[in-house]
Amino acid sequence: MQKTILLFLLSALVFGCASVKKRTEKAIGTILDSPFFDNQFTGFVVLDPSSKDTLYDYNGDKYFTPASNTKIFTLYTALKTLPKKAPALNYLQKNDTLFFEGTGDPSFLHHYLQDSTTYSFLKKSSNLAFSHANFQDTPMGQGWSWDDFAWYYSPERSAFPLFGNTVLIQQTPNFKVSPDYFKDSVVQVQNTWNREKDKNTFYFDSTERDTLEIPYKTDAHTIKNILERLFSNSVALVDKMPQGKKETLYGIEMDSLYVRLMHESDNFIAEQLLIVASGILTDTLNSENARNHILKNQLKDLPQHPRWVDGSGLSRYNLFTPKSMVYVLNEMYQEVPEERLFSIFPAGGVSGTLDSWYGGKEAPYIFAKSGSLSNNYCLSGYLRTKKGRLLIFSFMNNHFRHSPSEVKERMQTIFEALREGY
Repeated sequence: MQKTILLFLLSALVFGCASVKKRTEKAIGTILDSPFFDNQFTGFVVLDPSSKDTLYDYNGDKYFTPASNTKIFTLYTALKTLPKKAPALNYLQKNDTLFFEGTGDPSFLHHYLQDSTTYSFLKKSSNLAFSHANFQDTPMGQGWSWDDFAWYYSPERSAFPLFGNTVLIQQTPNFKVSPDYFKDSVVQVQNTWNREKDKNTFYFDSTERDTLEIPYKTDAHTIKNILERLFSNSVALVDKMPQGKKETLYGIEMDSLYVRLMHESDNFIAEQLLIVASGILTDTLNSENARNHILKNQLKDLPQHPRWVDGSGLSRYNLFTPKSMVYVLNEMYQEVPEERLFSIFPAGGVSGTLDSWYGGKEAPYIFAKSGSLSNNYCLSGYLRTKKGRLLIFSFMNNHFRHSPSEVKERMQTIFEALREGY
C-alpha cells in the first residue's frame, strides 16, 4: 500500500508542470524531505558520467558508515594492482626442498571456488617448508564485532588461507567435515556458540540445521597441520625464506574472485584481496599498505578523504561520503569495459544480493553493491535509464529505525523516477 501511494505521488509530480528533469528532481526531493527520513541520516548523489554533471546531491559530502559498500573501494584497489590470475604462492627450490610462503590468495581449496592449482603444485614435492614471516597483519580487523568470531561471514585473515579459513560441516548424505583435519574437533551437541572463542573446538546440532560453516582460528602451526593431513607428508616451519629469487605460482582467474566478492558480498575475499595487493606493492602482507597506496596515488583526488580500516566493511569505523563512492565508481566505469564491469556487480532483480530488489520489467537497469549493518543500508552503483543514459549513484542510509524493506521501497521508488525521468 505504501509503495502504491509513493508511486502515485511520483507520477503526479513527474507528469505535472516544468521539464522532465526538474519534475524528477522535485519528485526525489519530495520523498527525501518526507517525515520518513526525518530521524535518520541520508545521502544521495547522482552523476552523469558522459556530461560529468551532478544531477542530484543530497548530503553528498557528509560521512556515512558504508557497510559492504566498502567493497567498492576494495574492488577498485584490486583492479588497479592485481594481475589477471591470482598469485597463489611464492616459492623457491633449494636442493630437494620446496620453500614457499603465502600471498594471501583466498582461493586455495575454497569450499565454493575449489581451485586446485596450489594443491596440485605442492603435492608434487616430498619435502615442503613453509614460511609465515611475510604476514604482518592481524587476524581480525579494527572495529569488528567480537561476537562475530563464530559466524561464517567473519573468517580470520591470513597469509596462506586454506578452505576459506572456515570449517564446513555437513550432515547429509553422510556426516562430513572439511577440512578433514578438524573432524575430531566437532562436538555434535547444541551450544550457545558455534565455536570456542580461543580454540578450534566446534559445535554442531544436526537437529537444527544440515550445514554449518564456522571460521577457525589460524596460525602457522594450524596451516602446517592441515597441509600435513592433506598431503600425508610432513611440512617444516621455517623462520624465513632462503636467499634467492622467488618464483610465483599463479592460479584462479581474478574475475571469478571479483564476482563472488560483489555478488555474495564475501567478506573473506574482500579482506584477502587487500592482503594480496599488499604483497604485490611491498614485501609484506598487510592490508593497510594497500589502502594507503591507493589513497595516496590513484585516489589522491577523492572529494573527501575516507576513514578506511578494512576491506569488507565489517567495521563500523569506516567512513565514506556518497561523493567519494561515486568518484570511485566513475573511475572504474572509465577504465573497465562496461560488459565486464556490470558482470562483476549484482544486477537488480537478477543476481547476488539484489536478486529480490530493483528489478526491471524487461532487463536489469541497476548494477550495484549493497551494504548492510543493523540500522544501516547503502547502495551504490550504476543505473540505466529508459532513454539509454547511464547514471552513477550512491544512496546511503544510516541509523534508521524502520525495517530495511521499508527503506528499500523508498529507494526503489526514487530509482524508478530516475529511470523514467532521464
